[in-house]
Parts: sequence; structure tokens; C-alpha cells
Amino acid sequence: MGGTDVTDGWDWRRGGETPAPARPPGAGAPSVGPPTVPGADRTPLASPGSGTTPGWPASPVGPASYGAPAAGGPNSADASAWWSDALADPWRDPAAPTAVVVPGVVTPGAEPEPVTDPDAPGRPTLRHLLLIPVITALLAGTLGGALGYAFAVRGGAGAAVLGGAPAEVPALAQRKPESLAGVAERVLPSVVTVRVSSLGGTSEGSGFVATADGHVITNDHVVAGGTGKASVVFNDGSTAPATIVGQDAESDIAVIKVSRPGLRPVEFGDSDALAVGDPVLAIGSPLSLANTVTAGIVSALDRTMQAGEPGGPVRYYAAIQTDAAVNHGNSGGPLVDGAGRVVGVNSTIKSLVAEGQEAGNIGLAFAIPINQAKRVTQDIIGTGKARRTVIGARADGPTGVVGGGLRLAEVEPSGPADGAGLKVGDVILKINGRPMTEPTDLTALVRKYAPGSVVTVEYRRGSARQNTSVTLAADAK
Repeated sequence: MGGTDVTDGWDWRRGGETPAPARPPGAGAPSVGPPTVPGADRTPLASPGSGTTPGWPASPVGPASYGAPAAGGPNSADASAWWSDALADPWRDPAAPTAVVVPGVVTPGAEPEPVTDPDAPGRPTLRHLLLIPVITALLAGTLGGALGYAFAVRGGAGAAVLGGAPAEVPALAQRKPESLAGVAERVLPSVVTVRVSSLGGTSEGSGFVATADGHVITNDHVVAGGTGKASVVFNDGSTAPATIVGQDAESDIAVIKVSRPGLRPVEFGDSDALAVGDPVLAIGSPLSLANTVTAGIVSALDRTMQAGEPGGPVRYYAAIQTDAAVNHGNSGGPLVDGAGRVVGVNSTIKSLVAEGQEAGNIGLAFAIPINQAKRVTQDIIGTGKARRTVIGARADGPTGVVGGGLRLAEVEPSGPADGAGLKVGDVILKINGRPMTEPTDLTALVRKYAPGSVVTVEYRRGSARQNTSVTLAADAK
């Protein structure tokens, strides 16, 4: 330092450089003390070196010296806690009070109190060891569920749930026994598909079980031309061989027989009790579609039909007309009423097709009344052939006069008509209230009734209208 002021001429109070004050001759280097705080008593503190200089209080920190460092350098035992140039630090705030922090004296051999770091890793406890597998299992389950859901969504199983919560089944969907669905369920086990081999291939139609021992009713035109070999297919898909018992071409009824235990015959209704508008079901195998059920109503009654292939027998019957869908393959199947009772045998349809084209349903289907079909079936089972009901007279055709009617062209001697007093030339107006307009009407309507039935005939002879009762008879054939 060379005996110069440690402030090196810098006035801390003014922030500028001032000349050092003159020292008296012979005076040594001034002692270095703490800086004077502005406005404070300028009396210097006691020298920390001796602690005896008047006006200097004893140093609370021991024999440290506020001045130049002792001879021995900063590492000596007598070195000051501050260096001599600390007061000349240009970054020090001159207004701040001076303070010296002296580290405490550490007693040799004394161990400091151990301090535990809360952030230091510790030894795992039993609780930690148990938590690890639990957390691992939870993570594995979550991952497995997420993957399962993802695969399910990709596979379609996780699609949106359709519809609302299940509710009570509506009354219309409960399929009560008297409902159409209930009726179909009861009748279907008794309906069969009939297949008959012929020289031209296989003919297919429908039929239904009439007796518990295996008699099945079908149409004559289904088995016509067959070789005698037939088979039936039940509604459960099982099959059984069948034989032809007998057939009647003019009534279009045939009977075949199957050997199978546990058959369920149908329940027969009364076709004479039907009314126009009654609901009906047609059941069969249209176009080889087995177990097909269609619904409709009775569209008309006593619709006289004359059917048959060219060169073949002519079929006459007073049919039940229905708008239930009937197509090829329905032939021989049952027409049932709303109680599930068979009231007719589906037989033919009307269709708007050109010659040679395939006919299809247009809502005009016709069934043989079951009262007539039952009678013919019993005759075939009992005798192998059916009786025909006749009146013993033949009509020419429409009279062409007002009031209509059929003029009798022939009356068989001792026949039913002759016995009732009818004569050639009489005009038949009605039979049991049913008007006569075509020659087909007389033949078809008479065959509706069983032999021995008594019918009322309204006729005109000349200008007089009269009624007579005719007891119908069976054909001598």
C-alpha cells in the first residue's frame, strides 16, 4: 500500500476524488478504520488490533484487525476478516453499514448433528412392495380393456346400441292362439309339400294331413300323369315316401298315403258357414317355397269354375274366391279360416297372361269348398273312387231374356229333376237362392252338395214362376 490512504483519494461521501489531508510531521501511517457514515459521529472506533486505544470499543469478534493485513499474509492466524481493499470495492454501497461475518469456531473432534435429506431415496417398505403389483395389475387391466374395446369396435361388436330399453310386449305382438301367427303356427306342421314322379319329370304341389294314419289331401292335377311314386316333405324338412290311394279328375281331389307315426291331422271347418269378408290364410309351397303363409279374405262364394287342360277332363266346382296370394305350387294346400280350420283346398287362379306364359297371382284365387273335398276324400278312401252328385237334367245355355235363367234341354226319365216335376223347356232361375246364368252354374253348384241333399229350385214355365224341391242323387258311374 506504500503508506498511502487505502481510499486512494476517493471520497465515498461525495462520490469524487479529493486530496488526502496533510499529516503532521513525523506522524506515521494513519490507522485504517471503518468508513464514516454520513451524519454520524466521526470519532474512529477502537483499533481492533489492541482494543486499548482510547475511543475504540473492544472488538466483539476477537483479535481481528481493521487495517492492513498482518505480516504473514492472508493465511496467517492473525489475518483480518476483511482485506484492506474491501473498503475500496467500487461495487460496494457506501451508505450500507459495515458488517463482518466471522465463521464460528469448530471444536476439533465434535461431529456435527446428522441431517436427513427428505428428497433422498429411502429403503422400500412393505407398503411400497404391495403397491407395486397392485398398480401393475390395474395398468394391465386398463390396457387389456382398451385393446379389447378397440378390437371389438373394429370387428363390429362395439357398434352403437340400437333401439330403446326393453319394454312390455304390445298386445298385437304377443301372438295369441287366435291371431294369424298363432293359427299359422298350429297348422304348419300338418301341411306338406307333395312331389310326384312322372314321365315328364317331377310334379310338385302342396297337401295337408287329413287322418292320423297318414292320408293326405291334395289336387288331382298335382298327381295326374304320375307313375304312382310320390313323396312328401314336412314342415321340419323331413321326408317320407307316399303312395297314391285314389283321385277324382272332375272334382280335382286326390288322396295319397304316407307311413309315419305322430302325424297331426288338420281340423276341418264348415265351408257352408263362410261369409264374404271372413279372414283366411293360404298355406303351401308356391314356386317351391315351402311353408309359405299368405293372408287375405273370402272375396266371393259359389264362384262356379270350369277348368281343365285341353283334351283332358273338365273340372266343375262352386269355388271359394280369395285374394290371398296363391301361385303355382300352392295347389292342394289348405285354405284355413281365422280359427285355423281348413275350409277349402286351393286349386286354381286367374291371371292376365298371354298363351304359353307363366301365370302369377293377381289376387284372384279359388279353392274347392272343404265340405265337398271331405266327401270326395271319404269316397276315395272307402271305395277308391268318388261319386258325383247330379240333378238328372241338362241346360242349353242362357235364355237371353230379361230375368235370365237356364232353359232345360234334357230331363232324364226317373231322375231327380223328373221326380220333382221339371220338364224340358222349363227355365231354371235359382237353386237354393243362387241365380243361374251359365250352364256351368247348374253343374258346378249341384256338385257342391252331397248325394241325397234336398235343394229348392225356382223355375219359370211359360209366364208362371214356381218352386219345387229336388232330392239330388249320385251318378250311376
